[in-house]
Amino acid sequence: MSLPRRSAWFFRGFRRHARRYVARNFHALRLDRDGPPVDPSGPLVVVVNHSSWWDPMTGLVLTGLFNPGRVHYALMSEFGLNQYRILERMGFFGVEPGTTRGGAAFLRKARAILARPESALWFTPQGRFADVRERPTRFQEGLGRLMRRSSGATVLPLALEYPFWNDRRPEALARFGAATVVEDGRSRSAEDWKRLVETAMEAAQDALAESSRSRDASRFETVVAGSAGVGGVYDWGRRLKAAARGEGFSREHKARA
Repeated sequence: MSLPRRSAWFFRGFRRHARRYVARNFHALRLDRDGPPVDPSGPLVVVVNHSSWWDPMTGLVLTGLFNPGRVHYALMSEFGLNQYRILERMGFFGVEPGTTRGGAAFLRKARAILARPESALWFTPQGRFADVRERPTRFQEGLGRLMRRSSGATVLPLALEYPFWNDRRPEALARFGAATVVEDGRSRSAEDWKRLVETAMEAAQDALAESSRSRDASRFETVVAGSAGVGGVYDWGRRLKAAARGEGFSREHKARA
């Protein structure tokens, strides 16, 4: 089966746009330093929890952390892709959710992608928006069926959440979880494979939540630095106040103990 169509130069250009867009709308995009290293060798499946409209945009920016030789593809519903057809030029492909025909199409396309060692397939196996605090973390059956039919692939969980800390804009926080290597998909049932990755995702979400609750930016690597402060008259007044005290001005809003 042929691979989804994809324009490498368009992908890179849109990723630059995504970085600027994230910078305008978030205080920062941060990666939890305690997470494992990313980008193992061979074909890769990146599974992402689905808490927000921002997930695809955040994931697109995070592809910049991978080896430049990686070729990224992403799954979304056919309905969603019909609203954003421009995404097809970046390797997004649509399937009909909740149907036998859609499940079969997903497996065919996903296996064609994973047949190439440089490929990375991204998708949200929860299949719906779900609060980051929802437990247990549960995925749809397609992930386990894909793993059952795979060999030599690695499945990497990516936990995302978007909390407010001290600034007017929220933080975009990310953490990669423990990888699951599928040496021989037939060695486990589809349900067992799915549960392994659900457990890894839940652990990554819990660890990210702990780091998020600390409100400590030093626990994170800043991937994209966004904007800080309120702007306008409020920041102008803060600037004058700092000058009167002989202090340097910072737009960051830091809570006092």
